[in-house]
Amino acid sequence: MRAVKERMRAGELYPGDDPELIRELDERQALVGALNAIPYERTAEREAALAELLAGIGEETFIRPPFYCDYGDGITIGARTFVNFNCTMLDGAAITIGDEVLIASGVQLITATHPIDPEPRRDAWERALPITIADGVWLGAGAIVLPGVTIGENTVVGAGALVTQDLPAGVVAYGNPARVVREIGEDDRIGMPGT
Repeated sequence: MRAVKERMRAGELYPGDDPELIRELDERQALVGALNAIPYERTAEREAALAELLAGIGEETFIRPPFYCDYGDGITIGARTFVNFNCTMLDGAAITIGDEVLIASGVQLITATHPIDPEPRRDAWERALPITIADGVWLGAGAIVLPGVTIGENTVVGAGALVTQDLPAGVVAYGNPARVVREIGEDDRIGMPGT
């Protein structure tokens, strides 16, 4: 029989009250607590703690504390990505974040979901679906990305948006639920100072 965590990561229904899963979650939460307790200026120590907590983290990626997650070992973050204060990533399923992504304060990436049917929900059955954030995405402050969503390359998600479905590459989306408002175009390109 497959381990409960394997079922969880595979997107299958699993018992959320499984003792082994709870034990592992407790251990991983201790790592999250230790990470958030490291003073801001102790960069090398924070980088080592993040490397231990996460499945992968790219060069020059920076996560401002406090940072919250379930396990951490389901989260892979690319290079030169910035995660601002008070972000939450519930990684029952994989969360994959590309290179040069901007994640504003208060963003939530939520892979966890529960049955609509109240009986299995009362019996602690859960499910998790992966989230993928492609290279160059900007998630505005307080945006929430729900289970199973993929956001395409260079897309901008407005502050407070609730992303319930996949978003294509190269668009601006906002609202509740988030909807594509327009494509990113030439009017959005600005010259950099000194160029």
